[in-house]
Amino acid sequence: MPRLLDKYKNEVVQALQDKFNYSTPMQIPKLVKVVLNMGVGDVKDNPKAIETASNEMAIISGQKAVVTKAKKSVAAFKLREGMNVGCKTTLRGNKMYEFVDKLFNVALPRVRDFRGINPNSFDGRGNFTMGVKEQLIFPEIEYDKVDKVRGMDITFVTTAQTDEEAKELLSLLGMPFAKS
Repeated sequence: MPRLLDKYKNEVVQALQDKFNYSTPMQIPKLVKVVLNMGVGDVKDNPKAIETASNEMAIISGQKAVVTKAKKSVAAFKLREGMNVGCKTTLRGNKMYEFVDKLFNVALPRVRDFRGINPNSFDGRGNFTMGVKEQLIFPEIEYDKVDKVRGMDITFVTTAQTDEEAKELLSLLGMPFAKS
């Protein structure tokens, strides 16, 4: 069982209960899923790019990535409906907690000039999205085998009703928010 899950069960639940005074344990927010999304813009020039990006995401997340397709045609981007444009994967359960633990404690400290995550990226419903500029911050990715540096979006979906509850949950789990 991941360390972060133990921490959630033992410390985080109690801290959230003390701060927000929930009437029932079912109101206590929890992390539902983490969605990783990587857009691959150079697919039309390099058809193998989607395969490489998908493999890298599988290495990072620990599970196979799904290729995403364009929903609409956009002439300005030379994009046709149905073309491969990226890949995504959704993590739940133990894999999710392992990934979050690795992200907070290993990957983010490797970011150059890291001063914390901007706490203003909540969506109003308790979900948080952050961007990573390069996949090289993850220890599984070998620098020599990377053909192109790609970023990704990481979305944390919670059961929190407000952004304040979600921010408290994520900070108790160890997310290094920037001091405002």
